[in-house]
Amino acid sequence: MQPVLESRYERRVAASSDAGFHSLKPPALRDVEGTGLPFLFLVELTLKTIFNGGQLRLWDLKERLKLPVAVIEPIISFMRAERLCEVQQRGVVENEIAYALTDLGRGRAHGAMEKSLYVGPVPVPLEAYERQIERQSVSDLHIGRDDVHRAFDGIVIAQRLLDQVGPAMNSGRAIFIHGPSGSGKTFIAEHLFAVLGGTVYVPYAIAVEDEVIQVFDPLSHKPIPGHEGDGKSLDRRHAYDERWVACQRPVVMTGGELTLSMLDLEFDPTTRFYAAPPQIKANNGLLIIDDLGRQLVSPRDLLNRWIVPLDRQVDYLALHTGKKFRVPFDMALVFSTNLAPEELADAAFLRRLGYKILVGPVNEEQYKSIFQQVCARFNVPYADDMFEYLLHKLHKNSGQPLLACYPQDIVSKVRDRAQYEGSQPELSEEVLDWAWLNYFGAA
Repeated sequence: MQPVLESRYERRVAASSDAGFHSLKPPALRDVEGTGLPFLFLVELTLKTIFNGGQLRLWDLKERLKLPVAVIEPIISFMRAERLCEVQQRGVVENEIAYALTDLGRGRAHGAMEKSLYVGPVPVPLEAYERQIERQSVSDLHIGRDDVHRAFDGIVIAQRLLDQVGPAMNSGRAIFIHGPSGSGKTFIAEHLFAVLGGTVYVPYAIAVEDEVIQVFDPLSHKPIPGHEGDGKSLDRRHAYDERWVACQRPVVMTGGELTLSMLDLEFDPTTRFYAAPPQIKANNGLLIIDDLGRQLVSPRDLLNRWIVPLDRQVDYLALHTGKKFRVPFDMALVFSTNLAPEELADAAFLRRLGYKILVGPVNEEQYKSIFQQVCARFNVPYADDMFEYLLHKLHKNSGQPLLACYPQDIVSKVRDRAQYEGSQPELSEEVLDWAWLNYFGAA
């Protein structure tokens, strides 16, 4: 994401209600039972963690497992009683005590790793995940005209489009953005994330029975500074359950690489745990399916995959064992395509699309504003007479529409030529003709 977009989002986050933020926090853990996981599962994960670390203090375990000391201590006490671990290094204070596995403990750790190589923060149970997704649902957002204008501040876009985007985001239904290539569909879709506000909590991982599904992805989830927990203290009073990460609402984009199998759980037979599909990573946020129609899979098959989730706000996934389970489907789903809706889907699916937004050519005034912005960005001096030449000689004679992508594509070539020649970039009829020829292949 561009830094300017992140700053807009951060301004929106800062403006959100502190009371609302705190009310969404997953409750702090007080005891082992609060994790919602079997005690043996916690013991095996702790065994694997110490095995990988060699010798760990309580603070190290706290940081790696994301559990408070009050929850770790009973696990360590059990492991010591069973002679699975021992005190390796004593200290004056509690956080200097270090633990290492015994031979018996290493054997049990090997057995645990044969089941799964997952080592990391303790997962949250599926039921807790469902509750948290519901608490921070996108359907609870109320987006107004001012929110949309702030998100698109400084961007040349028709008021008609803004007045479609806002209600579409409030609808909680899928949005279908279509139009010719280069009209700015993807650009608009990406900027929709700045309309979303507030903080959401994303789990590092989810546990379904004894299987682990990794959810947190640094590429999709942006942690919010200042909400990392209680710092470097062994204080037993935690502000919230640190198995969750406070993040901006996620934005996940997939394009021509998307296949039907990517929408299912990805099981790694080597590590023996799962990676979450894009719709899970996008929960409580924005999922953009870009370039719909360019995937290897048929567009109709791909769209049919979304019929049940769009209708019921739930999706169904399956473990490699065959067990199926339900997960929330809570996001603003955006399809972006060069094709018309009727070319891609039947009437049954089109009914489930809340908004169909056409993004076409811009008018001359908008095109000029975009051209001026691009000239400023590339340090190419703008000239009115040269813009008129571009508009009336090149565009009108060739019949090329005024698409939002053209100014950047043309001006960047002016800059490229100047860099090659070692001269200052300048707009002229000869340079514009050259840039046009290199872009379109014909004058």
